[in-house]
Amino acid sequence: MFDVDTLAQRWDLPLPGKGGARVKSGAAAVETAAHSLARASLDCCVKCTICETMCPVMEVTDLFPGPKFVGPQAERYRNGESVDHSIDYCSSCGTCTRVCPQGVKIAELNNQARAVMRAQNNAVPVRDRLITQTTLMGKVMTPIAPLANAALANKPIRVVMEKTVGVHRDAPMPHAQPQSLSGWLRRRTKRARTLVPAGSRGPIVFFHGCAGGYFEVETSKRAIEVLEHIGYEVIVPKQGCCGLAAQSNGLYGQASANVVKLCEQLAAAGKDLTIVSSSGSCAGMLKHEAHEIMGVDAEVLADVSPRTVELSEFLRDLDDAGELPHHFRRIDATVAYHAPCQLKGQNMGMPAIELMELVPGFHVVESGRACCGIAGTYGLKKEKYDVAQAVGGPLFDIVREVNPNLAVCETETCRWQIEQSSGVKTVHPIWVLHAAYGLSRLAGIEPKPERADRAR
Repeated sequence: MFDVDTLAQRWDLPLPGKGGARVKSGAAAVETAAHSLARASLDCCVKCTICETMCPVMEVTDLFPGPKFVGPQAERYRNGESVDHSIDYCSSCGTCTRVCPQGVKIAELNNQARAVMRAQNNAVPVRDRLITQTTLMGKVMTPIAPLANAALANKPIRVVMEKTVGVHRDAPMPHAQPQSLSGWLRRRTKRARTLVPAGSRGPIVFFHGCAGGYFEVETSKRAIEVLEHIGYEVIVPKQGCCGLAAQSNGLYGQASANVVKLCEQLAAAGKDLTIVSSSGSCAGMLKHEAHEIMGVDAEVLADVSPRTVELSEFLRDLDDAGELPHHFRRIDATVAYHAPCQLKGQNMGMPAIELMELVPGFHVVESGRACCGIAGTYGLKKEKYDVAQAVGGPLFDIVREVNPNLAVCETETCRWQIEQSSGVKTVHPIWVLHAAYGLSRLAGIEPKPERADRAR
C-alpha cells in the first residue's frame, strides 16, 4: 500500500514554464525564505506590543502567543530552525506588519518561519496540499456542478470529510457553476450598446483568478461588462493559479512555480498592457507575497507585477483622472463593506467605498474589523475553524445589522466566509457599479431584472 504523505510530498514541485533559477525547486524557495531580507527588519523591533494589541487571532485564543513572540522575538533564536509550533496559528492576515511603527516585516517573517518549519518537519498534511489545487477543483466540479454542490451541502458527507481530510464540516465551500468563465466567453454575444464607444480606450488584460474562472463566474462577467461598457477592449488570456493558497500553506516550491507560470500567461496577452484583477487576493500575490514573502526572482514577475492593479483601484484612479463616466442610476441602499486583509496589504486605501458612494442614494458602512477569519484556507481547517469564527464574529454582527440582504467585499474566500457565517449575500463591489450603469439589478436590494435586462 502506498504512503499518501510520501506521494503528496511530490506536489511541492514546479509546474511547466520557463520560470527562473530561483524557482526551480521547493527547496530553493524555502531556503530563500529562511534567509530572507525580511530578517533584516527584525532588529528594528522595540517590543512596543502594538502588533499584539491589534492581532485579531491573539484577541480570541490563547493558542497563539502573538505576532511579536513568534515573529521578531523568536526569529532572533531560530538561526534557520523552527522553535515553536504555535506559529501555525498565525493567520497571515498582515495586520501586524501594517501597524508596526518601526517597519518590521512581522507577518512576512512569520509566514516564512512557518514554511521553513513545515519543510524541516515534513509537516504539510495531505489536506493542506489538496486545498491548494483550486484550478483542478474548478475543472472537476464545473461539469458536475449540481452534484458537486449537493455533495458539499450534505451534512453526513461533510462530517466524513472533516474526519478523514480535516476540513471542518461547517466551513464555507466554493459553489460550483454550470458554466466556466471561458465557456461563457466562447458563447456570449457582446452588448451592442456601450456608454463609451467599444474599444475606444484601447486594450487591457483581465486577470480573474481561479475562483473567478470557475466559482465566481458572475463577478468576472460583470467586471468584463463594466470595463467594456466604459470603452475598453478586454483581453482574457488563459490563466492558471497564482499560488497564494500554496504559499499560505508553506508549499513555496509549488507557489513559486505557479506564480511564474501565471505571469508568463498574463505577459503573453500583450506587452506593457495594464492587467486588471477582480480578485484582490490574487493581485496581492503578484504585487506583494511573491516578492516579499517567497523572494521569487523572475524577470517575468518583475514585468507583470507593476502592471497589475486591483479592479476597484483601477476604477477609482480613472475617476480621480476624471475619466470614469458618472452615468449612474439611483440605488437607495445602505450596505456594510469589509476590506479584506490582502487588499489592505497593497496600501491602496479603500477605493471600493469611494466608487460605490458615487452612486446616488448608495451609502457604505465600513466594517472597521481587521479580518473575517477565513484568511484564505485558514478557517477551513477543523483545528482552526472555531478561532476563525471568533475572529469574524463581530464582523458578521455588523453585516447583519447594517443590511440583512447584502454586503460587499473584494476577495472570494472572504465573501464565502461572510455569507456563510452571517447569512447575508455578499458580493464584489463591481456588482454595485454594474447595477448602477443599468446593466443589471442589485441582488437583495432591487427587484429581479426583466428578461431582456438579464440577457447577455
